[in-house]
Amino acid sequence: MTVSSPLPSYHRWGSLVGKRILVRVDFNTPVAEVNGRQEVTDDFRIRACLPLFEELHERGATVVACTHFGRPHGVVDLRYSVEPVRRRLGELCPGVALLENLRFSPGEEANDPQFGASLIKGFDYYINEAFGSSHRAHASIMIPPTLVPSAAGPNLQREVSTLTSLLESPQRPFVAIVGGAKVAEKLGIVKVLAQKADTVIVGGGMAYTFASSQGRSIGSSLFNSSFVSECAAILSRGNVIIPSDARGLSDGSSFGAEGGDDPVVEFGANIPDGFEGLDIGPQSVRTFIEAIAPAATILWNGPMGVFEDRRFGAGTEAVARAVASSHAVSVVGGGDSVAALKAYGLEGSFSFVSTGGGASLEFVELGDLPGLKALRESQFN
Repeated sequence: MTVSSPLPSYHRWGSLVGKRILVRVDFNTPVAEVNGRQEVTDDFRIRACLPLFEELHERGATVVACTHFGRPHGVVDLRYSVEPVRRRLGELCPGVALLENLRFSPGEEANDPQFGASLIKGFDYYINEAFGSSHRAHASIMIPPTLVPSAAGPNLQREVSTLTSLLESPQRPFVAIVGGAKVAEKLGIVKVLAQKADTVIVGGGMAYTFASSQGRSIGSSLFNSSFVSECAAILSRGNVIIPSDARGLSDGSSFGAEGGDDPVVEFGANIPDGFEGLDIGPQSVRTFIEAIAPAATILWNGPMGVFEDRRFGAGTEAVARAVASSHAVSVVGGGDSVAALKAYGLEGSFSFVSTGGGASLEFVELGDLPGLKALRESQFN
């Protein structure tokens, strides 16, 4: 199932002179201390909204944006203030105000109608431009469409149309690449893609539960015993490829963003006790590249290993470069995947980069999102 009716457009509103518009955005951007204060280190999501803000200003509207930022759990915690984001937005698009972190109120994540009504009070219109948050039934997503005329922003429209066309009428061969750590979070999407794609490549920590379902030993690698039988059933379809070898470390060795000096070990099909797989091996790299080469459509979400540690980034980099150099329509989503593209200088080499990793996966799996349904069902349409 996918969205069957179109999302409402803000273009139908006509003149916006003197009108106030609340725009729900996803500015949950990375920040770090620079010269003694917190600054945005990646403004991709802010820049993606600039065309909408500029168009609304040109049409005479007053624009106010709102976003969540981090996880303050419903209390005012200044570590999660949007002030760094507000400064960067002001530099890029003066005249757009940004409300304080929505999640400072417990009413946001509780989808409280009163909190949602307080957000929209004094506004004439609402635009959802936060595809990456539209899989969450939170107040800023769900309540405004029940109170004022509401519409989908251009980026949200583009995300939905791109993913819908990818699922309903992809150019073939269609190759899906799914990575990441937790099999529990992505098994549903692998099931759907195994039915829709010609080939599904599975990597990352989630692949070790698939390997275990084949009777292979995986040492201390990530594993979830609850999903072994489901992984075996998916593999029985015959179009799902998992790693045939791995690279990793012995138990107790350190890995992560800082790297380490512990010796890297290469494994074949089996990983012995006392060792952990942290990246796909060279044979898997060759197999995955061969599978990607003939693709006409590619969907990629999730890294092949712990790429933040330079010793275990070879698999992710090889896959990223294979996709980037292909002639396929390529769609990439997920924060880790986008971070990998930046690390390898490949941001401009893909057809479409999704602003929402979890939302894009849920849309592919379920065919709809709570925030999209709220827009379509608004009484003001």
